[in-house]
Amino acid sequence: MFLLQAPILRDTEVFSRMPDRFRRTDVRSEWADANRGGQPTDSFLEGPVFDAKGNLYVCDIPFGRIFRISSDGEWEQVAEWAGEPNGMKFLNDRELLVTDYRNGLMVCDVSSGAVRPYLERRNSERFKGVNDLIFDSQGNLYFTDQGQTGLHDPTGRLYRLRTDGRLEVLLSNVPSPNGVALSADERVLFLAVTRGNAVWRVPLLEDGSVSKVSTFFTSYGPSGPDGLAMDGKGRLIVANPGLGLAWVLNHRAEPEVVLRSCAGASLTNVAFGGPERTTLYCTESVTGSVLRARLDAPGLPIHRSAAR
Repeated sequence: MFLLQAPILRDTEVFSRMPDRFRRTDVRSEWADANRGGQPTDSFLEGPVFDAKGNLYVCDIPFGRIFRISSDGEWEQVAEWAGEPNGMKFLNDRELLVTDYRNGLMVCDVSSGAVRPYLERRNSERFKGVNDLIFDSQGNLYFTDQGQTGLHDPTGRLYRLRTDGRLEVLLSNVPSPNGVALSADERVLFLAVTRGNAVWRVPLLEDGSVSKVSTFFTSYGPSGPDGLAMDGKGRLIVANPGLGLAWVLNHRAEPEVVLRSCAGASLTNVAFGGPERTTLYCTESVTGSVLRARLDAPGLPIHRSAAR
């Protein structure tokens, strides 16, 4: 008889907290009114990504801000605009591509703080509310369009923007598409389906289509999977904000390690960093904290745009 081995339970530690000088304690936001039931929200961190120098960038959704955090945990505001940034990946050494719920895909110059549009609409139609993104090794971009979709309205989309500018809808029936990650061979895309409390497995076929999409992992609780990452052992890391956990799943979706938040239960997204990229950094959104834990394998390389 096959017995599933119990996962290793580990606690995270606080790497850094947003300084009080950056917290908006006296301002309400439309985003918090819609997405947090009007609860007081001085910040809501998401979209962690590292630059080549080891600086960590995070965004603050309700107040349209991007911050740079040094390896020593020091915070610096990089940009602020009338947007709701959620996911980020580097286009090149200087520019971040940002999924902005309000404005579409935007580009932020981390040197100057200047922000410009990248892709605001599709066929003159606004997106529902873009959420997260990832490049493959050829520079093709995959991103999710979540909006307010859920089980009541399963019309969220997964897009692919090819290097030649073609924009393709790969899925249009997702109840709240969120984080995305690619397998090492890039033949499978993993998609966090937050309101379905699951991670979908999306095979990417050679002709550019998808087929036999299935549920890879099923979670539980008040809010489902959010940000995703892959490590060098082929394991999928799943941030689960409703539980304050990050699952480390093997190829059979069995939890090998479960990381527990040490500060709040809204663990929204993850990114590998540190000298050997074996440290997992996690945004804990409600407390404005970045947590971390050491794992036994590095994260897969994070690709960039093929544009030069």
